[in-house]
Amino acid sequence: MHRFSSIALVDQRGWILLQERDEHPLIDPEKWGFPGGGVEEGESYEEAAYRELAEETGVKLTDGLELFDRVTFYSESCGGFDEFELWTAPTTLTDAEIECNEGRQIVFVDPHEAVNLPLTTAAGMVLPHFLTSSRYAAITRKRA
Repeated sequence: MHRFSSIALVDQRGWILLQERDEHPLIDPEKWGFPGGGVEEGESYEEAAYRELAEETGVKLTDGLELFDRVTFYSESCGGFDEFELWTAPTTLTDAEIECNEGRQIVFVDPHEAVNLPLTTAAGMVLPHFLTSSRYAAITRKRA
């Protein structure tokens, strides 16, 4: 089983931070997904979420992430099952404050446009559900 942890930061407009992957990854090249990556040996999904967020975006949070969902699916690329957790948090950050340390770009995307992008397998499974969830509504309601 391959374990992955990703993060959905939601900005003040309700837009979601997504990463456009380049052609190099074995898993879902040229697709859009959440910042995140593999959970290392002895690391929790939550610890991996904070670490991956810092590595890929330069954003160093110490708390505030909340687990949204865990899904398990078969991955042709990995040749086995993947277990994926999505952690979420509101943010006041803007595109200018996000570093792109992996992939082509990492930007906040309008949720109406995000669902129509070519998404990674995990993002395709979780993003539509997240956008209609009480968690997303609570994040965006706090800002209204």
